[in-house]
Amino acid sequence: MDAEEWDERYAASDMVWSAEPNHFVVTLVSDLRPGTALDVAAGEGRNALWLAEKGWQVTAVDFSSVALERGRARPGAEAVDWQVADITTYAPDDRFDLVLLCYLHLPRPVMRTVLRRASSWVAPGGRLVVVGHALRNLTEGVGGPQVADRLQDEELLAEASADLVVERLEEVERDTPNGTAHDIVLRAVRR
Repeated sequence: MDAEEWDERYAASDMVWSAEPNHFVVTLVSDLRPGTALDVAAGEGRNALWLAEKGWQVTAVDFSSVALERGRARPGAEAVDWQVADITTYAPDDRFDLVLLCYLHLPRPVMRTVLRRASSWVAPGGRLVVVGHALRNLTEGVGGPQVADRLQDEELLAEASADLVVERLEEVERDTPNGTAHDIVLRAVRR
């Protein structure tokens, strides 16, 4: 899907995603000392807003201007720097204490490049946190992209974090109203 299609998807409903932060993001980030954070493919900003509420200085990037307008309209939005940009070409000026990619699913070669670039945006002592639909979800889970090329596995995330120290990399289960989804999480630090 391109930016125009995502704009249409966001415009078609009051809220595409939950207003609450992603459970795995909360689990993976709660013990970190707030600093600067980049929320990549932030959508309506649920994770960016939660991070800002916790004291992080957050930049939220997405290529859907409609999604970011939704985020800007929510309470606490003034604490977030909202930027409309295509993450495949985005180049931040700074490095961050946290770089977050939550359910960003691109064709594998593009995703590999985006993950490598995102890893390079992590400041010394900072973390790369990735949450996505696992490849196994295609055959054993519910929801998410239904194309193997768009799903993530440990090999892809380990490769993306090769210049970092992996603190956690594993598949996790998530209960949904339609059944169990299989996700994958990564938390890695730049020493």
